Amino acid sequence: MDPIINFLNEIFWGYVLIYGLLAVGLFFTVRLGFVQFLHFGEMFRAVIGSRAGDKAGITPFQALCTSLASRVGTGNLAGVAVALYLGGPGAIFWMWMVALVGMATAYAESTLAQLYKTRNANGEYRGGPAFYIARGLNAPWAGAVFSVCLILAFGLVFNAVQANSIADAMNGAFGVEKIWVGVALAALTAVVIFGGIRQIARVAEVLVPFMAVAYLLVALYVVAIHITEVPALLAMIVRNAFGIDAAAGGLAAAMLNGVKRGLFSNEAGMGSAPNIAAVATPDPHHPSSQGFVQALGVFIDTLLICTATALMILLSGVMVTSNELTGTPLTQAAMTVHIGGAGQYFIAVAILFFAFTSIIGNYSYAENAMTFLKMGNKAGLTALRLGVLAMVVWGAYESVVTVFNAADASMGLMATVNLIAIMLLSGTVVKLTKDYVAQRKANIQPLFSADDYPELAGKIDATIWNRHDPG
Repeated sequence: MDPIINFLNEIFWGYVLIYGLLAVGLFFTVRLGFVQFLHFGEMFRAVIGSRAGDKAGITPFQALCTSLASRVGTGNLAGVAVALYLGGPGAIFWMWMVALVGMATAYAESTLAQLYKTRNANGEYRGGPAFYIARGLNAPWAGAVFSVCLILAFGLVFNAVQANSIADAMNGAFGVEKIWVGVALAALTAVVIFGGIRQIARVAEVLVPFMAVAYLLVALYVVAIHITEVPALLAMIVRNAFGIDAAAGGLAAAMLNGVKRGLFSNEAGMGSAPNIAAVATPDPHHPSSQGFVQALGVFIDTLLICTATALMILLSGVMVTSNELTGTPLTQAAMTVHIGGAGQYFIAVAILFFAFTSIIGNYSYAENAMTFLKMGNKAGLTALRLGVLAMVVWGAYESVVTVFNAADASMGLMATVNLIAIMLLSGTVVKLTKDYVAQRKANIQPLFSADDYPELAGKIDATIWNRHDPG
């Protein structure tokens, strides 16, 4: 089985997705008229001050925080350190580039998720790639394949990986036995996920801003005390990105590792974040507004949080003095230089927050997939929740390398299916975007009217989109 899984991962992650995700990002950037740059302010307008909601959905701000809960994980700490170790400072430049084009992909997939969303048995909004694949492309079998892969990868295995990271950090910093870390983590997780997606959204809108702001404030402090070194550092990142004075393998290594870590971190095009984007009640009441919200999530994840980690590592000088450290130990060593012995504990606590919120965010995606598979009843969700808790305890105590490879293959398949789907549905995304932008230019609050889209008759839920007063 291992040789088969390794072969699939080599195909997916060595060829299909690295180039596919970049190509799709560039495609949407150009076809949507550089929407992520020309309408950057709209991303904030769709979130700030937006508290519109109804009993069927969550607010746009909650949707942003829940998607960030999943996006912002140990990859923002350890993953950035690995990219620097393998690709040199230039890798950070390519992380920025992949995030900038990835914002267009995130916009497209989340806009589609909003458009094709439906209601579950309790009248709550549910949606995501499986739904727009089934409804928009009339391919429910592909939606089912996507859903199963999503549950295996995000719902179960990746949560074991996050738990493993927390257990390692707590054990290393505070000496707590891993098994007890796993038990405590499972208990905390149970309190949140047994309350369903709405409870997850409420927790995420408190924890995510707190952890992100705290981490960025420490980064700003580090940058401030090294401000005279920053211009030269940024120049070095750009030079290294193009193979000038590059370390660790030159241009190829910088580009490959930067692109890989950027894609893994922001998840644009993977088909994960659209699952929570669909649950939101958009404000303005138009599918594109939630697309803008999720594009902002990519910006925050990579261009803010990943950059913060990179700058703290590069300004510490630890990469110069040691060629052996990588991953979390490299990030911890850098923080120890900046804030003394507290650095190790700060990173351990950061991992706790980043990884825990990833666990509950990942679960919310899996719950959407269960709804698509018509297993979103009490028995089905209880089984999923117990499975998540078991994986958290197991992941905290055991090595997860083999099963992580299997999850990588599952995620590779789901991402491939999603990329094909959003390309085939790109015409709809273009029409929605032009509609939204035209209404903004006319100083009209954008509203979606199903009558303007006769080609979608029978494919979208008219009871959702004919109601233009979600508040």
